[in-house]
Amino acid sequence: VQLQAFGGGLVQAGGSLRLSCVVSGRIFSISAMAWFRQAPGKEREFVAAISWRGGNTYYADSVKGRFTISRANAKNTVYLQMNSLKPEDTAVYYCARTGFVSSASYDDYDYWGQGTLVTVSS
Repeated sequence: VQLQAFGGGLVQAGGSLRLSCVVSGRIFSISAMAWFRQAPGKEREFVAAISWRGGNTYYADSVKGRFTISRANAKNTVYLQMNSLKPEDTAVYYCARTGFVSSASYDDYDYWGQGTLVTVSS
């Protein structure tokens, strides 16, 4: 199983980006997926998660109302639409997979992508 995240880049505050994460293998449709992020000098933190059918989504308070997680099971892809970006959103964003229910806990995820850098300038 491999996860490949892409779509990061440099954007001005108030702008938008959409991250994508493609999952190889046949497990995607039975996997809950999540995005985490890690800013320089900080611990990795939960951003958003989505259930395996996409019916349930969860967000960190810091991104609620600005970010939207979604998935396309036919494409083995999970997305993170990020709007109204702030400088404090600057981080490396990682997608992750779990065979359990959606979780905000880092330890519940068994496969991780390589990360994609998002930089928000003020």
